[in-house]
Amino acid sequence: MITLKEGIEQYRLCALKSALKLEIAGMKRSRNQISAYSIIKEEFGFKGNKRKVLQQLEDKLNSK
Repeated sequence: MITLKEGIEQYRLCALKSALKLEIAGMKRSRNQISAYSIIKEEFGFKGNKRKVLQQLEDKLNSK
């Protein structure tokens, strides 16, 4: 069970990373949902295509 704020944030980032990997593999999002790619770019200010954003997110996760 994750209870601390840091643990919850880490889990959320891992979930976004997994969702972005699925988007790269070709999975489409629901019509009413914002893509993980858009969420990550907006939240962290990352630039580039989906693969570059994924690499930047992985680097951020590994630096923690």
